[in-house]
Amino acid sequence: MMASLITIFREMPDPRRGNAQRHELLDILTIALVASVCGAESCVDFAEFAGDREVLLREFLELENGLPSHDTFSRVFRTLDPTAFGRVFEAFLSDLGADGPGVLAIDGKTLRRSFDRAAGRSPLHVVTAFGADARLSFGQRAVAPGENEITAARALLATLTLDGALVTGDAIHAQSETAQMVLDRGGDYLFALKANRPAMLEAVTTFFTDPPEPLEVFETTDADHGRIEIRRHRVTHSVNWLFGDRAEPGAPVMPGLATLACVEARRDDGAPSTRYYLSSARLSPQKFAQAVRSHWAIENSLHWVLDVTFDEDAARNRADNGPENLAILRRLSLNLLRTARPKLPISRKRKRAGWSDEFARSIIGQMR
Repeated sequence: MMASLITIFREMPDPRRGNAQRHELLDILTIALVASVCGAESCVDFAEFAGDREVLLREFLELENGLPSHDTFSRVFRTLDPTAFGRVFEAFLSDLGADGPGVLAIDGKTLRRSFDRAAGRSPLHVVTAFGADARLSFGQRAVAPGENEITAARALLATLTLDGALVTGDAIHAQSETAQMVLDRGGDYLFALKANRPAMLEAVTTFFTDPPEPLEVFETTDADHGRIEIRRHRVTHSVNWLFGDRAEPGAPVMPGLATLACVEARRDDGAPSTRYYLSSARLSPQKFAQAVRSHWAIENSLHWVLDVTFDEDAARNRADNGPENLAILRRLSLNLLRTARPKLPISRKRKRAGWSDEFARSIIGQMR
């Protein structure tokens, strides 16, 4: 088992020098993480939380030189190496004894208020790997200048153990190089197929419109949000025909392709829609339906929660590495909250942690 979160914090490289190291990096990161769990959203909040809960914090931290100021928190998160900080995800999951990710959803999210117009800096865009079954973040990678979501996702996947995982993603990730990386690291892929691969989309659409033989159908019905939606899922493992003149001109067909899939959705309040998918796993219609639904957990259980409960879209930290490091901090906070009292909603747990020293102690206890 890897070391605990606090041990990892203690071993992280400190970007500060000389007199700027008055406060231990361990203390600063621990206070910020606990404060974030308890409702804090900025470096000013972290400093105010430390002042209000100093007695509690001294039960776990030495704080030899008192409490860090908000300027200290800001300076640390601006200069901290996001790659080193992001490795804390590995420590958290290992220390928790988490199982493999099962369905591992890859998706990007833009922090809309993180732009800096004066510096000509665009809003931060981060790609997260989210374990849909465990509802935990497994890693994060920011889209660097000159990069795009595709290259950031590959950089993130290169850091993860994918043995047995089914990596899901939107059509932007339906790239041969990304698919090969997933296979090389022991996983399988399930990617949406859209108009960015026009020849393949046309061929697959034609196939499912008039398949050469009847295909098994798995149907589901949802009645959420006052509407009824019926989905029909079909798959075929007949893929060899796609490797001929139907292939994308000048580009290889997806490596390891084993399943073509289609889901037709009909709502009682709108027009029907049809979506197509490519997978290296030999999926049944039922498994395909489960995987497609699991992928959307990254929207409902991560992105939505970060925006509504953590107010991430309104986060205004803009300088240097600050936006990326604070995005990592929020995802670590959410992971900690997920593992505490599972029956309570995240928003309520965050309030309880802010109100109750006992609850906050249980959170710090998970870090030790």
